[in-house]
Amino acid sequence: MKKSFIILSLACLSYPEIKAQETGVVSGSVPFVPAVELGFRFMPTFSSFNMQTSSGGTVKGEVTLGYGIGGVLGLNFSNHVGIQGEVIYNSLSQKYKDQALQHQINVRYINIPVLLSLNTGKSNPVNLNIVAGPQFGLNVGSSISGSNNTNSDTLVAVLATKKSDFGFAYGAGLGFALNSARNIYLDLGFRGVYGFVNVSSTDRAPGTNTYYILDDRANIKTHAGYIGLSFLF
Repeated sequence: MKKSFIILSLACLSYPEIKAQETGVVSGSVPFVPAVELGFRFMPTFSSFNMQTSSGGTVKGEVTLGYGIGGVLGLNFSNHVGIQGEVIYNSLSQKYKDQALQHQINVRYINIPVLLSLNTGKSNPVNLNIVAGPQFGLNVGSSISGSNNTNSDTLVAVLATKKSDFGFAYGAGLGFALNSARNIYLDLGFRGVYGFVNVSSTDRAPGTNTYYILDDRANIKTHAGYIGLSFLF
């Protein structure tokens, strides 16, 4: 009798465990979260920075669309917290008028943001995330295009920029799972950057009949949307 009672007790104890294995749900278990994330993004970008006229006044440029394209490498510590690094090529543009002449500034950067990522659920069918962190930028080229006056009595604008930039990046986005395994996501979101550095390089006095087009408060601010794909491993 005692032996039969022991066998029956063991069977009762093991039954929930067997059912849990059959259904794939174990009490107290934590959903599996892929640790590594790899993504690619396209980012239509609007930029803003101060410029100066040939007479020394400050002028705001027109809103001009630029773009960014790059990759994301992330590490998820849990279903809700992770960190991600990005490498983004940004082409920023700004139009403005000076003495009825139309100019367009083009500045190109390789930007590297390092961001803390907070998520509603990285393995959910739909994941809302917010990100924030520092961004480091490397200037890879700049130019001025558009109409200009070639008369020798007219000052010519000179675009001189520093080789690097530093700012604060922030944003939010939504990830939509594209497959049942939830390891491929469509990403849509917003990204803003506030630059801390005056990117104008005015170490040397301008030459004859020239002036610097960026004033001494040329901190770059950008607002971008993005669309991309993420792959979780």
